[in-house]
Amino acid sequence: MNPGVSIIEARIADSADGWRLDRALADAVPTLSRERLKALISSGAVTGPQGQVRDPAKKAPGGALFSVAVPDPTPAHNEAQEIPLNVVFEDENLIVIDKQAGLVVHPAAGNLDGTLVNALLHHCQGSLSGIGGVARPGIVHRIDKDTSGLMVAAKTDRAHEGLARQFKAHSIDRRYKAIVSGKPRTVQGVVDAPLARSPVNRKKVAIVKGGKRAVTHWRVVRDLLDATLVECRLETGRTHQVRVHMASLGHPLVGDPVYGSTRKAHRELLETLNFRRQALHAARLGFIHPIKSNALAFESEK
Repeated sequence: MNPGVSIIEARIADSADGWRLDRALADAVPTLSRERLKALISSGAVTGPQGQVRDPAKKAPGGALFSVAVPDPTPAHNEAQEIPLNVVFEDENLIVIDKQAGLVVHPAAGNLDGTLVNALLHHCQGSLSGIGGVARPGIVHRIDKDTSGLMVAAKTDRAHEGLARQFKAHSIDRRYKAIVSGKPRTVQGVVDAPLARSPVNRKKVAIVKGGKRAVTHWRVVRDLLDATLVECRLETGRTHQVRVHMASLGHPLVGDPVYGSTRKAHRELLETLNFRRQALHAARLGFIHPIKSNALAFESEK
C-alpha cells in the first residue's frame, strides 16, 4: 500500500445489483459521500473484479468486491488554534457547538484566524476524515459573529453531504430567541419576503423583489418593558434573515448596530441582561442524524 493512502474493501449489496457504481459504493461505504466516490472512481482509485474502473455510471454487480484507494486527507489551509468551545454533542460524524458571541464562524478577509473553523481544527484533530479530501470541518450553515447559539458541523464527507441536503430542503428545525423593539400588535405572525444584498448598501441585506425566498415564523414569548422577547422559527436560512424581517415589521432587534434600535432605554436593557451586542440567540437546532438516521434536537438557553 502506498504511504498516505488507505484501502477500503467494499462489497456491493445484492440489493444494489444494477445500480450506478458510485451510488452502490456510497451505500457500502458510509464514511464517503457519493460525490467523493464519483471523483475517486474518475481518478482511477477504484478497482473491481475486472480491474480498474473509471466510469461512475458503470452498473455495479451485486455481491462483487471493490477496492477503493482513498488518499489521506490533505491538511487544511487554516491553522488549528486552541479556542474554548462549548460542545453540546459530538460523535464520529458531526459536532454541535453552542457558539459564543464574538466568534466569527469562517476565516475571511479581516478575520483570517481566531474563528470557529480554527477552533474546530484544533478540537477535532485526528477525527476529521476529510471533506472533499481535505481534513477540515464541514460548515453547512453559519450564524453571525455577534449572534450566539447552536451550530452543527460535519466531521466526515458523508455527514457533510447529508446535513447539506437537509438544509437545502429546509427540513432543519432552527429557532432563534430575539429581543425586539416595541410591542407587536399580534402575538404571532409570518414574514414571507425575499432577501438579497441591498442595492443601496452592499454591506446590508434588504427585502428585494427577485431576491431569495425567505420565510420567518415569529411569536411573542413575553414582554420586556418597551421591548419584547420573541421566538423566530426559520423556514429558510438567509443571511441576516431574522434581523431584516423583524425590522421590516417595525420591530428591529435591540442592540443591532446595522438594522436595529440603539435607543437609550434599549441600551440600558442590554446592560441589565449583560448583552453587549444584538439580542439574538440560536436557541434550538433539530435535524436527522445524516448517518444514523435518528432525530436529534438541542436547546440552548441564554
